[in-house]
This record gives sequence, C-alpha cells and structure tokens, in this order.
Amino acid sequence: MSDGGQAPDRAPARSKRSDALRNQRALLAAAAEVFVTSGVDAPIREIAARAGVGIGTIYRHFPTRADLVVAVYRHQVEACAEAGPALLADTGSPFEALRRWVDLFVDFLVTKHGLANAMRSDSGGFEALHAYFLDRLVPVCAQLLDAAADAGEIGPGTRAYELMRGIGNLCAGHDGDPRYDPRRLVEPLLRGLREPRPS
Repeated sequence: MSDGGQAPDRAPARSKRSDALRNQRALLAAAAEVFVTSGVDAPIREIAARAGVGIGTIYRHFPTRADLVVAVYRHQVEACAEAGPALLADTGSPFEALRRWVDLFVDFLVTKHGLANAMRSDSGGFEALHAYFLDRLVPVCAQLLDAAADAGEIGPGTRAYELMRGIGNLCAGHDGDPRYDPRRLVEPLLRGLREPRPS
C-alpha cells in the first residue's frame, strides 16, 4: 500500500517553486523600473527597496551586476514579446496597440543601452543577447505593423527592423542626459506612419 502522505509533499514543493519564480519576476520588474529611471549603475539598495526585499536576496539570485542586468534584459524582451499579441487582442485599434507596444519598447531600449557597459568583458555574450532580442521582437513588431496596415491605419511597406532601428537611434541620446526624452521624437515618427506616401 502506498503512503498517502507523499502527494501533499510534492504540492508544497511546487508551490515554493512557483513562489520563488513569482518573487524573482517581481524583483526583475522592480530592477527594470529602477534601470529606466536611474540607469544600470543604480545602487542595489534602490532596487531592493523598490522590490521590497533585502540586498542579500538580490545577490543570492544575481551574484554580479552583469547577471542582474542580463536577467532584466531577458525579462523585458519576453515582456515586450508577450505584450504585442495581448495589445492587439485588447485594443480596438491596431495602431494604438502599436503605439502602446512602442512605449514598452522604449523603456526596454533605455535599459538596453546600459547593457554594453555592464558586459564590457563579455562582448560575445552581448552579441548573443542582441540576436535573441531581434529573433523575439522583430516578428512581434511586424505583426503589429501588418495589422495596422490591414486596418488601413498606416500605409503599407514599413519594415519592422527599420522602425525598431529608428526608434533605437532616437533612444540612444538618452544616455547621461536627463533633458532628452526620446518619446518626444518617437511620437512624431509614429504619426508619420499614418501620412499618405507619395506615389
């Protein structure tokens, strides 16, 4: 006869794992917010305070700052990738879904520009992350552009990679200059997608 007490032991283990995963996601979300406002060199104590955890908890999960920055980068890539289809499903206008997605993408890019400095000694790792970023996000941006074009909200022919590269170039000036807000230039860029193209 099997011991009926074994199954309950497994359930709490699963629960602990899911709690740990949830806590780690909350920590990464808090770190992303701090990186967007204060840069990737922000004090760890600021991240810990935002996440509501001790500094030791952060170092237990992420022994170095580069480990934390890379984890935040991957977390934001996945959040951007998942947001595209969700915004299309929940927003009446595909162009509005694109605009909201670009807002998330800009937040991500502000963090991404600090990543190279945090990974100075690992250029190969940075290149692999950049390839991962393109593989995950270019198709999502293309889906949003196609939906907006199909709905007649933008003209056809805008390529996802070109739009993302353009937004990235506008975001590059944010580094070290609090007077520069890339969104002030990204917004007219998006409005330009709605202008009729010369024939």
